[in-house]
Amino acid sequence: MDVKEAIQKRRAYRSLAPVPITDELIADLASCAQLSASCFNNQPWQYVFVYDPDVLKEMHEALSKGNEWAKKASMIIVVLGNQEDDCVIYDRIYYRFDIGMATAIMILRATELGLVAHPIAGYSPKKTRAILDIPNTLDVIALVIVGKHAETIDSLLSDKQRNAEQERPPRKKRDEFVYINRYTSKKN
Repeated sequence: MDVKEAIQKRRAYRSLAPVPITDELIADLASCAQLSASCFNNQPWQYVFVYDPDVLKEMHEALSKGNEWAKKASMIIVVLGNQEDDCVIYDRIYYRFDIGMATAIMILRATELGLVAHPIAGYSPKKTRAILDIPNTLDVIALVIVGKHAETIDSLLSDKQRNAEQERPPRKKRDEFVYINRYTSKKN
């Protein structure tokens, strides 16, 4: 699978089946994130790979309503960072951009390996911090829910989520976000 194919196959599926999590898998995903670009090569990303069943069960308490489907994850990757670990040039704060790029690379590698790696915002950073002993100096930026795509749609999903499982949600048209040479207003 090439990069473009991984990009096209990546989906935010919510119907998950278990998948074995190995040290080799974690090393593979982490090594891909490790190679990502960052401002002055600061590499501000940090990740907690949670796959122990008891710790996963604790992490279920951090999930927001509507994300019950994530309880079937084989692993949750907690994305962490600190603004002070990366460039701040005038009003440009790079750490979340750099961490996002590294995380996207990891998600694409997971896709290439036949996994679902679904980033979510529906969780409590405070509870996540407490459960995993994350210091207050780090921002809990996102969770990435990892599993294998299940053959059947999970009964926990809402109607909207079920529809998204069956058909990729619509994407904006290119002319809604692409400008050539200058930014121009698209008001009618």
